[in-house]
Amino acid sequence: MKILIKGLNEIFERNIEAVTKLFFEEPILVFDKDEQADLKVSFDWQGEKEVNLSAVLDSQLDKKHFNSEYPAPINVDIDDKENRKRLKHVVNFVYLKLLQQYTNVTQPWGTLTGIRPTKLLHQMLQNMPLEQAHRQLKDNYLITNEKINLMQKIVDRQLAVIPDLYEVSNEISIYIGIPFCPTKCAYCTFPAYAINGRQGSVDGFLAGLHYEIEETGKWLKENNIKITTIYFGGGTPTSISAVEMDSLYETMYRSFPHMEHVREVTVEAGRPDTITTDKLNVLKKWNIDRISINPQSYTQETLKAIGRHHTVEETIEKFWLAREMGMNNINMDLIIGLPGEGVEEFENSLIETEKLMPESLTVHTLSFKRASEMTKNKEKYKVADRDEITEMMKMSSDWTDEKGYAPYYLYRQKNILGNLENVGYALPQQESLYNILIMEEQQTILGLGCGAASKFVDPTTRKITRFANPKEPKAYNETFIETTHEKLNRLAQIYKNNTL
Repeated sequence: MKILIKGLNEIFERNIEAVTKLFFEEPILVFDKDEQADLKVSFDWQGEKEVNLSAVLDSQLDKKHFNSEYPAPINVDIDDKENRKRLKHVVNFVYLKLLQQYTNVTQPWGTLTGIRPTKLLHQMLQNMPLEQAHRQLKDNYLITNEKINLMQKIVDRQLAVIPDLYEVSNEISIYIGIPFCPTKCAYCTFPAYAINGRQGSVDGFLAGLHYEIEETGKWLKENNIKITTIYFGGGTPTSISAVEMDSLYETMYRSFPHMEHVREVTVEAGRPDTITTDKLNVLKKWNIDRISINPQSYTQETLKAIGRHHTVEETIEKFWLAREMGMNNINMDLIIGLPGEGVEEFENSLIETEKLMPESLTVHTLSFKRASEMTKNKEKYKVADRDEITEMMKMSSDWTDEKGYAPYYLYRQKNILGNLENVGYALPQQESLYNILIMEEQQTILGLGCGAASKFVDPTTRKITRFANPKEPKAYNETFIETTHEKLNRLAQIYKNNTL
């Protein structure tokens, strides 16, 4: 599909590309040129400072003609950052309405292309009544009632689970990244490296991570800053040995302030092939009982296709081993739309999940991430179409509702199949507090370890800044002292004018 766009400043080109890809695979976009195209979309700005925006779509393929307009005048000052943001939203609104008319496809999330829809609703509800917020989501963002209701359910659940969600900005949470896995999955773009043959890199990395934990803990104690949650991710944190895990947790408990008051510690044990009795004993020793064991699929052919070198049976065996050894809060992940999978395979995954009934279940919709093996070789990895993806998402929603799970966090990604979402479901009182905090951006998340990203949220202004550690172990090993103190300097900067 070749589309000619007329009448737009270049600042809108990325937005137009993002909206176009919601409707067409690999479209060709041409801006302000006299070329032949399948579709021509002309934007018209009527007025001077306060203008009305409208657009017309003409189809050369079937000779159809559509109109769209924004329902209110807007300021065209592109030099003002906030107004430029609003202008982009208005262009998205007009363009999306045109493409929905032309394709007869409704985008359930409307003009929202960001990761955190529920953050928007949280902000709205702090400034207006619920009915007004819902009306704005529907009228100004073109979000369907189904998705608005999902957002509201999640917001309500989050505030029930963390009643002080809007007041935790003077505390921080900590993410600790372990960048090693048994193998690299085809859909993955996380900093994750096959651990076999890398013991030198592992040793160097762990030395740096111990240093980061010790220095960070010292600074937090000196400045009387509390930790809300701690999350070990990666990679797969259980890829390292039981002895290495034990030493790491000992450093954490010795270094961080008031560990007895930390609300939650989570360790991803996502790859079943990394779970052993010795490692579970280490987790139990340090009172860590919230882990993830991620099947992704219960179809063996799928696991082989995506590069996960464990069996379906191993997932089940390791789940029951963890349960027998006292793991009382286990999360499992499923992915909708994996290569070769449709409704039948996903139904099988739900049937197998019911036999285990983990405390929480995160249902991901496959995303073609730019740097992943899957994206680089799309011809090799055939996936379900939009209708089937949507049906599988409904299956997961219905199944979790029937089994007593409720949605408690949600996020979206670029190039996600069906323009849908990833949803975390949990049984009562089993939600991941860290997942809520990282999605709603209510406090600073300090990232330690290889590839870990820190997100600094100023407690007063709510301004967010970011800083990332190197993704490659060698680079991390060479720079961990420098990056540790850079993060601590940034923490000092955002807290210097706040009473702690």
